[in-house]
Amino acid sequence: SLNCVEWSLLPPATQEMVAQAEQLKGRFQGDPSFEYEHAEISAEDAEGLIEDGKEPVIKEEARLVATIELIDRAVGIVPRGAFVKTPLGSVHENRNFEGLSLMEAKKLSSYFHFTEPVNLKNKTLLEKADLDPSIDFLDSLEHDTPRGSWTVQLEKGGTVVVLRSLLWLGLTFYHVPMTKQYGYVYFGTGEKNLDLPFML
Repeated sequence: SLNCVEWSLLPPATQEMVAQAEQLKGRFQGDPSFEYEHAEISAEDAEGLIEDGKEPVIKEEARLVATIELIDRAVGIVPRGAFVKTPLGSVHENRNFEGLSLMEAKKLSSYFHFTEPVNLKNKTLLEKADLDPSIDFLDSLEHDTPRGSWTVQLEKGGTVVVLRSLLWLGLTFYHVPMTKQYGYVYFGTGEKNLDLPFML
């Protein structure tokens, strides 16, 4: 939105947009039509784009779309059991999900990345034996690298569990134990915290 009254949808992110946006550093300008030029893209990436016959330019709107995609992939999370996988492979919202218990809600292992699993495929058969294939089909936060990239806190006298990402500062996930209420919001600069490994 340009006036906070009229809103329009952003276009879907493409792989090219994501690749270009990952090369950009610094904060957003606040103007969707602002164009980042090759000077703001690293020299070897700019060279590769020039060889392809394209001028290495990306608009701020495309950078915003790509950054949202990157944040969703890295830190978009759901509680364990909120979604189920059918034997045919389709994923649906679990209508029987009534929330995590307070004990479970305080554990990182009770939250999953809501993206295609990567680490799950690398587990041994022995590790997979304890998993329920209908609800444990996503990657758990407990194995995120670097370790310590999430904080778990209790708010409102222990009635709300809040997870915060230290990798994407400004990402806050909440869950009210024993209810279906959960979600996440991002209020940040759109910059990944690349210093995190040195801070831990």
